Formats: sequence, structure tokens, C-alpha cells
Amino acid sequence: MKTTKKKVAPAKTAVKKSTKPIILITNDDGITAPGLRNLVEAMKTIGEVIVVAPDSPQSGMGHAITINKPLRLDKVNVFSGVVSYQCSGTPADCVKLAVNRVLHRKPDILVSGINHGSNSSINVIYSGTMSAAVEGAIEGIPSIGFSLCDFNIDADFTVAKHYAKIIVKRILKIGLQEGTLLNVNFPKLPMSKVKGVKVCRQAHAKYIESFDERLDPHKRKYYWLKGEFVNLDKGDDTDEWALKNGYVSLVPVQFDLTAHHAIQHLNSVKWH
Repeated sequence: MKTTKKKVAPAKTAVKKSTKPIILITNDDGITAPGLRNLVEAMKTIGEVIVVAPDSPQSGMGHAITINKPLRLDKVNVFSGVVSYQCSGTPADCVKLAVNRVLHRKPDILVSGINHGSNSSINVIYSGTMSAAVEGAIEGIPSIGFSLCDFNIDADFTVAKHYAKIIVKRILKIGLQEGTLLNVNFPKLPMSKVKGVKVCRQAHAKYIESFDERLDPHKRKYYWLKGEFVNLDKGDDTDEWALKNGYVSLVPVQFDLTAHHAIQHLNSVKWH
């Protein structure tokens, strides 16, 4: 008996998912800051961008997190074609919510900024921009904080956008060592004057601070912090030197605050 073979339809080709990296963007200057807008524009050329940023400026917040009041997270239409949320909390809060409630996964990279003003040297301790990047690194995400040494609201971000794209592409390719992140600062210079990127260490510097005492309309005292930045480090391998000499400074940072060099000295002491 002659049998006829059934024609089998060819297997359907699986729909390929996007191979673009997922880039989480946040900052500390707020959702409407020009630096954030410029970073979004730069990162859109590299991958799929998701923005979760504070709804108001959070400069100098360091690694503060919100534990005594509820957090608000609202979807906003700020950047064309980019899913964006504003958060009532700190930069670190933004990263936590982004990973746990927006993305439900770790992004391929986190970028924070572009901050208005330098976060070189000791500024890294106080910076909300860098604390967002630190939070990303704690979560195991390759993370970078970007800052431009210009506080002007009309600052030119041409150099920052150009080098941010280069740096992010390189890190997506080579990755970062576990427990580390990058602190990147851009000098306030035109493109023609920038010499390139210099990997360096954090300069030893501090602020000489004072508090201006004033009176409010009810004759009650209040205080306003003021201070002068003083670079105590004369090395030519620091971020301050790099910025002063026309380079983009790139400092690898770690969130392990252990002073490893002090362990041997302290172990020499009898503690009982």
C-alpha cells in the first residue's frame, strides 16, 4: 500500500530578543537636570535606556536612604522614547527601586549623572551622584558616576557626552572587577583642549569649613555652611592633577572601606 508522507511545516524561527544592553540612568540633580538629559541622549546611542531619578535635587545626600517615610515612584514623560520614573527619595533609593520594582532584574550597566560640578577627590564621600553608582556596585552592577566641572545651568556637555559614550562602551566590553565602580570627572574645556582619559587615584584634599551665623526674621540664629576646597596632594597621578592638566579623570572606587594596611598594626596590639 502506497503511503504519502505528510508535509511538515518548517519550524518557526524564534523571535530574537533585543541584543542591546539595558542601561539604567539616575542622578542627584533631579529628573529635569540638563546633565541627565545629556546623559540620556548619549546612552540612547548605545542601548535601551531606563531612567529612575529623584523628583528634586539631592546634591550632597551621600548614601542616605529613606526609612522613615513612604517613597513615591511615578512614571513621567520627560525623554522621548525613554521609559522614565521620578522618585521622591534619594539617589540610592532610586537605584534600589529601579532594580526591585521597575526592571525586576539587574541592568547591564548603571550610569549616574552627569553631575553639575566636580566629584573629584574628597567630594566622592558626599556625592549623591557617586552614591547612586556605589549602590549599583553593591547590587553587582557595573556602575559609573559622571560629573562635569561646571556648575552653570547652561554648561556645555559636548566633551562629557563624547567621553561618556567611549567609557561606557569599553566597560560593557571588559566589565569591572567585583566590588569596584568608576568615578569619572570631565574638565571644563572645549573638545580641542581635552587630551584624553587618564586613569588615576583620588587626590588627598579637604574643605576648610566654617559656618556663617545669621538671624531669621524672628531673630533666631541659623547657620549656613561655607568652605574653601584645599588640595593637599602634589602628586601627578591624581584626579585633581588630571583635571587641571586637561584630562578626563577616571578613578576606580571601592565600597569596601576596610583600611587593609592598618590590620597588621592593630593585630600587634594585645586586646586582652
